[in-house]
Amino acid sequence: FTGATKARAGRFEEADKGTLFLDELGTLSTGAQERLLRAVEYGEVTRIGSSRPMRVDVRIVGATNEDLPAKAEQGEFRADLLDRLSFEVITLPPLRVREGDVEVLADYFGRRMAAELGWEGWPGFAPHVADQLERHDWPGNVRELRNVVERAIYRWDDWDQPIGHVVFDPFDSPWKPAGPGPRKDSPAQQSAATAAPAMPDFDLVADLRGAVDAHERAIVEHALGKHRWNQRQTAKALGLTYDQLRHCIKKHGLTDDD
Repeated sequence: FTGATKARAGRFEEADKGTLFLDELGTLSTGAQERLLRAVEYGEVTRIGSSRPMRVDVRIVGATNEDLPAKAEQGEFRADLLDRLSFEVITLPPLRVREGDVEVLADYFGRRMAAELGWEGWPGFAPHVADQLERHDWPGNVRELRNVVERAIYRWDDWDQPIGHVVFDPFDSPWKPAGPGPRKDSPAQQSAATAAPAMPDFDLVADLRGAVDAHERAIVEHALGKHRWNQRQTAKALGLTYDQLRHCIKKHGLTDDD
């Protein structure tokens, strides 16, 4: 092609006699699907600017998070290419239902990030953070987990203490830009909404004192983790005196290992 100074092997040439991994198959353009079909069907590829095809022997492993059969029915993915690629199909369940995977992967990503930052050791996660990681739904699966773990470690500057705070949504802020305004409902819908406002299910509360204490503990525990157990900053953020915060910590048996 114009400006080329030397021949350069493409991905299929580099993977000849080996395996080529193709991610995000569902986003391939029509032209890319056609070229991929030729490579799969005939074992031939053509370099850019060349008119002579060359033979390649490549095992193809693809991945996607889209419903390719549905896209094929809608004409968005070539059905003949799908037939050739679906020799063996493995469907992975989402991360939230893979018991034990979150703990193992979080520890792996955490250790790797700590090493990249030059930490002298790996303190692990505080129990309440480990519990938050286990209870999160992980709609973004492993990629989301990696981002959350790496962000938490990057923001934590004391490798002698377990990671005590984690942020799942980095865009969650009281100062984030306002989204589009609410949709205007019809008068009937507005009347129905006014007549039946959403209310918490207080019928589930059997022990008022216990419910209040649990709520207070969760708030204090979260604030302490957010401020890296700086008790004076935490007290200021919660509108408490230092002594009041110390009383709450003692009352709920909180420690910086929680």
